[in-house]
Amino acid sequence: MGKDVIVACDFASKDALVEFLDKFSNAGRKPFVKIGMELFYAEGPEIVKAVKERGHKIFLDLKLCDIPNTVKKSMKVLSNLDVDMTNLHAFGTKEMMKAAIEGLTREDGTRPILIAVTQLTSTSEERMKNDLLIDAPLAEVVEHYAKCAAESGLDGVVCSPHEASRVKEVCGKNFVTVTPGIRFADSAADDQVRIMTPEKAKSVGSDYIVVGRPITAADDPVAAYERCVREFVD
Repeated sequence: MGKDVIVACDFASKDALVEFLDKFSNAGRKPFVKIGMELFYAEGPEIVKAVKERGHKIFLDLKLCDIPNTVKKSMKVLSNLDVDMTNLHAFGTKEMMKAAIEGLTREDGTRPILIAVTQLTSTSEERMKNDLLIDAPLAEVVEHYAKCAAESGLDGVVCSPHEASRVKEVCGKNFVTVTPGIRFADSAADDQVRIMTPEKAKSVGSDYIVVGRPITAADDPVAAYERCVREFVD
């Protein structure tokens, strides 16, 4: 599997997104983009169709988590959108993850890449213990969630780059690792806790890096994206 940079397009409206993507079109670039909750809830499924028509691959980041039947039905709806990747929360249990695959798989047997969120990159071990009452070490929790996802038939997980190499060891080299929390060495951490540079993420086994503000808030987003590609892909 080739490595790729996914741009987290966390904008509040279609107009803001289009203005951003136009900069890449003018430069002859079609980056893989992440559409998250804010934009999807503001614009609905039409935003996915609009971005797809522009020629971009799409990671639909809605992090589903509910009873298995509800997730199954929701994934069936999402399967009708032409996305390339989508996700759910691993703590929804194996039963929920298996139901998600069933719902997401189309009649012809195809489906988008399905990955499970282990622990958010804004979560520290202290927060996990104090707020979630999970006493196991964070790395151990991520590893266990990844194993559950693999055993449920998912393609991979969202984890911090700090856990990517261990996830590969436990779940196999073909198990996909999608890693947010990416920052340039000279960037601010913002609200992320477990962060890493693109170059380092490449060395530890990340398959996809998800990069938001270091690109979207940059003075020159295209140049920032191309820097990510140089450091992570090339």
